[in-house]
Amino acid sequence: MAHSGPLVPGCSVCCKSSWNQLQDLCRLARLSCPALGVSKRNLYDFEVEYLCDYKKIREQEYYLVKWRGYPDTESTWEPRQNLKCVRILKQFHKDLERELLRRHHRSKPPRHLDPSLANYLVQKAKQRRALQRWEQELNAKRSHLGRITVENEVDLDGPPRAFVYINEYRVGEGITLNQVAVGCECQDCLWAPTGGCCPGASLHKFAYNNQGQVRLRAGLPIYECNSRCRCGYDCPNRVVQKGICYDLCIFRTDDGRGWGVRTLEKIRKNSFVMEYVGEIITSEEAERRGQIYDRQGATYLFDLDYVEDVYTVDAAYYGNISHFVNHSCDPNLQVYNVFIDNLDERLPRIAFFATRTIRAGEELTFDYNMQVDPVDMESTRMDSNFGLAGLPGSPKKRVRIECKCGTESCRKYLF
Repeated sequence: MAHSGPLVPGCSVCCKSSWNQLQDLCRLARLSCPALGVSKRNLYDFEVEYLCDYKKIREQEYYLVKWRGYPDTESTWEPRQNLKCVRILKQFHKDLERELLRRHHRSKPPRHLDPSLANYLVQKAKQRRALQRWEQELNAKRSHLGRITVENEVDLDGPPRAFVYINEYRVGEGITLNQVAVGCECQDCLWAPTGGCCPGASLHKFAYNNQGQVRLRAGLPIYECNSRCRCGYDCPNRVVQKGICYDLCIFRTDDGRGWGVRTLEKIRKNSFVMEYVGEIITSEEAERRGQIYDRQGATYLFDLDYVEDVYTVDAAYYGNISHFVNHSCDPNLQVYNVFIDNLDERLPRIAFFATRTIRAGEELTFDYNMQVDPVDMESTRMDSNFGLAGLPGSPKKRVRIECKCGTESCRKYLF
């Protein structure tokens, strides 16, 4: 039998128990266990999971406490002075005040909560715990430096039910990503490139300045150094491949746009922000899925039509944080086609760069129907038509979707 939890000599426990669950088992059985940190001194110290209700009697505040590791039937009313969970208390009153205001009541708590209000607070506490678990899962799966936080102060929606976080393309059936066969021999890829470095080998320009900011106009491809290059990790031509470096927050929007993404740090203009990652599928499969997604009202199809419309990225089920980035008719992110270890022009990586300085706390957006001004014949190859609800830039019959971006330049419809 495989053990996923800690093993404590002399204890007989279920193999799937976590450290906290083992401590709860000891307390339930009234057993001290030095290896778990459970002693006679703290044997009867129980942890608050969340607060269920509130009442005030003769100026004394009481809370109905759900204890971690115990069923709801074992919840007890406790005076405030017995509770040491400062963070949980603050969050309870913050949720209570916000809901009272939403119901057009006074923000000061009443002496007794009506059942519907108490039930809302329980559901909110359960939701917050579910979102915390999801946040931990996302951060455990990410391979990039930037951390992910999750926040919903708008409704009771929890984590998406069918979403798997990935860090790079997931290749669909019948599709092959061919690895590059050669790399550059540069001593210094930025200041002394040999033969124009990797971009020059493909007859293109070097994409970045010495700060890692893109200096190519939208529409021109980015060729980064690859796994066969002589240069190392700190090469200035390795930017997108290093992944997300900013701390970002997945948050629930308050204007009906579902989930969104905001940055928790200032992002400089022309800096790389994130890749659009998902499952690579054929255009025929994308057409089939698009019809299904149409009926569901939303999808995440991105056509890889840099040279020809053969493949599509579907981030509906497999994706990274870009899955949650919303549309705007006045976006702060721009799409670029990027080639690193795979030089097949039909299979570029899709990277988002900041179009301007983005303040900390600002939502990140890109134009789902972005049109790129041609710089030359090469730039016309890029057409970042993003198929929300299966809406690629082709004459396929689709349902028209209203835009909710709210900007002054809003086109009123996504497509």
